[in-house]
Amino acid sequence: MELNLLERPGLPVLVVGAGPTGLTLACALARHSVPVRIVEASPVPQPGSRGKGLQPRSLEVFDDLGIVEQVIGNGRADMPIRSHRPDGTVAPAALVAKQRPDIPYPASLITPEWRVEEALRARFESLGGGVEFGSTLETFEDRGDAVHAQISTEDGVETIDASIVVGCDGGHSRVRKLGGFSFEGVTLENTRMIVADLEVEGLDRDVWSMWEHADGFVALCPLPSTNLFQYQASLTPGQDASTTLANMQAILELRAKRGDIRLSAPAWSSLWRANVRLVDRYRSGRIFLAGDAAHIHSPAGGQGMNTGIQDSYNLGWKIAAVLQGAPAALLDTYERERRPVAESVISLSNQRMKVAFEGKGIPLDRDAYITQLGIQYRDSVLALDDRLEPMRLHAGDRAPDATGLMTQFARCRLFDLTRGEHFTLLDFGAVATDLAPTPGLRTVRIVDRLMSPYDVLDTEGHLARAYGACARTLVLIRPDGYIALISDAGRQDLVRSYLVEWSPAALA
Repeated sequence: MELNLLERPGLPVLVVGAGPTGLTLACALARHSVPVRIVEASPVPQPGSRGKGLQPRSLEVFDDLGIVEQVIGNGRADMPIRSHRPDGTVAPAALVAKQRPDIPYPASLITPEWRVEEALRARFESLGGGVEFGSTLETFEDRGDAVHAQISTEDGVETIDASIVVGCDGGHSRVRKLGGFSFEGVTLENTRMIVADLEVEGLDRDVWSMWEHADGFVALCPLPSTNLFQYQASLTPGQDASTTLANMQAILELRAKRGDIRLSAPAWSSLWRANVRLVDRYRSGRIFLAGDAAHIHSPAGGQGMNTGIQDSYNLGWKIAAVLQGAPAALLDTYERERRPVAESVISLSNQRMKVAFEGKGIPLDRDAYITQLGIQYRDSVLALDDRLEPMRLHAGDRAPDATGLMTQFARCRLFDLTRGEHFTLLDFGAVATDLAPTPGLRTVRIVDRLMSPYDVLDTEGHLARAYGACARTLVLIRPDGYIALISDAGRQDLVRSYLVEWSPAALA
């Protein structure tokens, strides 16, 4: 049966789980004026650094949401890594990422996960929302026209109807279990790691220090905006797995061969076991899964939190569009676009985990897939391209940024113009005269002389080069920052039909 989200308009979307995945989704929905409730079983925000690395693509998402400055202010980009080998030599440091016109945030950012959540909660509150801590989803039933859910709070059990329920509640997801999803994969009991946040004396806070040893690696990463380090130590089968301060100190002294580094005051600790799992499907009727509720893997490569953030950003605008009248089939593209990403991330993290545990060190190389700037949806039904010749940039790719733009009002970059909940049409030939800007569509005309508020000068040519534009090129960019359509023939009819099909609000 075709899912009709317009049967009972006004029902909220219920988001279960207030980590980075759930909070990103809540912000994305609230910005689209979608009523949303987010519940979190924990009575208070989760402690601990946990996932501490934000990839450049996630920083672009946060730029779009308006919180990137706060996040960067509590982090450090391109932190130097000093990896000590058993023979006493130090591995060559990774190259510092360089600023580029098309990539505003070229380097990964180190920041505690709780800082990310803090920034997202503040943004959600500015949009009129708030996290309902100490609220547990007890049960739900998808009744076709709505999801009937019961939520337990300190005041008792509340019954609500929701248009959609999204499980962002982690690896032990209650939504996944209640919804009958299968979580397929393995648990590797002998692949374990101690992780903790603690104070360190005798070590430079400007460097992420690692030591390789025959027993495994140990690492101490300073956590910006705190006085703590994150401690990580891989464990061999049978090795003491206690998270006591004494055991962590002993592992450090053995592997680093240093007695002058003192650990103290652990604020949070955990014993991590390798779970590698992926759900059989991302959606069942009105029930969706995102983040660790849908896929879980090792932290190697720093992909987990980032993949969840981008799951939510992919899903958020689609839910909003369907609630505004787009076909329910748009929601099917969520799994079709994001599941292949999860499969690739799992493969990537497995490879890097193997290197880390068998090679007794942490891989330091990075590429466009590690930074998540190379993730693309070229095979999606949402990607249309009429280019006859192979081009570097395709529909379905991340929409690159460009600096050196000028409007009638100010100098800017492309991301300043795409920021928000709208589609953006780049018109390199100034031909789309009948596609005037509306609440759901912003038209940017690249011209030689500024004549209207919608005109832009590409003063340094970065925009034309990034998009491989010719004299009539039209580029339509989705609200989540991916290219929906490229027409070098200037086909306005393709743009219009795309918007009519996938975003009726844009041409209402």
